Amino acid sequence: MRCKRRTQTPMPIREIATKPYLDQKFGTAGLRKKVVVFQQPHYLENLLQAVFDCVPELAGQTLVIGGDGRYHNRDAIQAAIAIAAANGVARVIVGQGGIVSTPAVSHLIRLRQAAGGFVFSASHNPAGPDGDFGIKFNIGNGGQAGEALTDAIHARTKALSLYRIAEGARVDLDRRGSSRIEATEVEVIDGIADYAALMQELFDFPRMRDWFKRGGRLVFDAMHAVTGPYAQRIFVELLGAPASSLLNATPLEDFGGGHPDPNLIYARHLVELANAEDGADLLAASDGDGDRNMILGRQQFITPGDSLAMLAAHLHLLPGYREGLKGIARSMPTCRAADKVAAALGIPCHETPTGWKFFCNLLDAGQITICGEESFGTGSSHVREKDGLWAVLAWLNVLATTGQSVRQLAQAHWRRHGRHYYARHDYDELPTAAAQSVMDALKGRFAELPGSRHGDYGVTAADEFGYLDPVDGSQASAQGLRIVFGDAARIILRLSGTGTKGATLRVYFERYEQAEDRLDLDPSQALAPLVALAEQLLRLAELTGRKAPDVIT
Repeated sequence: MRCKRRTQTPMPIREIATKPYLDQKFGTAGLRKKVVVFQQPHYLENLLQAVFDCVPELAGQTLVIGGDGRYHNRDAIQAAIAIAAANGVARVIVGQGGIVSTPAVSHLIRLRQAAGGFVFSASHNPAGPDGDFGIKFNIGNGGQAGEALTDAIHARTKALSLYRIAEGARVDLDRRGSSRIEATEVEVIDGIADYAALMQELFDFPRMRDWFKRGGRLVFDAMHAVTGPYAQRIFVELLGAPASSLLNATPLEDFGGGHPDPNLIYARHLVELANAEDGADLLAASDGDGDRNMILGRQQFITPGDSLAMLAAHLHLLPGYREGLKGIARSMPTCRAADKVAAALGIPCHETPTGWKFFCNLLDAGQITICGEESFGTGSSHVREKDGLWAVLAWLNVLATTGQSVRQLAQAHWRRHGRHYYARHDYDELPTAAAQSVMDALKGRFAELPGSRHGDYGVTAADEFGYLDPVDGSQASAQGLRIVFGDAARIILRLSGTGTKGATLRVYFERYEQAEDRLDLDPSQALAPLVALAEQLLRLAELTGRKAPDVIT
């Protein structure tokens, strides 16, 4: 289809007064709030103008804009285009319908050599008029803005007195082609095509097509979020999967009333399908903006840490990675399965704080090829964001190449490297003081814990994780509390900032087993002694007032 150029009546550039606001910090993962907060007069415009004030190099350059299709997405994109035009951006590239997944935005920034991009999404949070909305700014490498920049943006929002906007400007987001707002060219593109082309460079599409022809079965749940159109294009149109392979593939502004977080709670129906005797060979889901993934096989759930490790062990079989891996990185709370693979391959494994920006530094420096975190995020050097569909395609390609099932691959991996039983317990929407009291109580016991013994476990270290970035020399402190029982086990505590109400306390449990007769235990039973020990050491029920976590994954 040939794109047509459209003209537009010149729009006056106006400066509109706005009052500064004190708000939740605009962090490296952006800002997430209730929709009604973003709908306040001048609220979003204030934040957008602060970005342009702090990133003056956007003037005269290209800007990419995309979103996950949630409620308020279109209005926010129109505001961003109008403010970009008023601030001298030469070209704006926006996805048709305003829909571009987070990893696809990262790819477009890199492909089009853009100076940055906006992603309008609250990731895995619920959507709709009563739901959440969010904004994130990605820099020229396609990754999240660093802390120094987001701190500057936040400070600017508190001092801003006016914003510049091309008043009255509206772009037809549903029609591909180019138009102009003052001196700014706005190009509405197929937000899927460039990403799909990249996937065809990385993976063996003929082999995967043959896998489907030979009867291989996939179930992919897009959760009524952004990856639905991507899955239709790639799995059905390019790979030949039956249309029935896709569930909830139509993006909806409220995600169908569901919670677009691909885990064992919110994608329980996939677990039930996987447990069926005649279930599909590969079952997977992605989240609201397309950067998370969940992987299951017939009667087999693959934890995110195991998924990272198993993909790392097989990635060299796939076309885009045949030169091998330069290194692996995982976030500190992620289980240590990837460490075993790295050791077997003779390559480094980096342990970083939670946050994709730490991986981006390593990727840009050429020190790693694959990376991942326990919150269902996996990615590689192809973009600078985690990428849910990439992970699903990687698993599909490994199945098609090896001829093995998900369970067979998992069993072989555990026999070689051992198994890391793993779970995360989330205590959601806690009063901040209660969540902090748990952290403070554990820190107060750090001196007494090393050398102590608790049943089968002896504490070898108790500390607060800090990180010295090997690329830029920056330091990150207060990144989570650890109780380490040597190679045998770990208990980790973190406060998470991804919610919009109260505080979320996350407690992570990891137990390592090598004995062959202990490689197929029920995970909850395998971890039960460690969970009981955590209650004893952390006094969770007493300090939080909760008898049990809200979510276990």
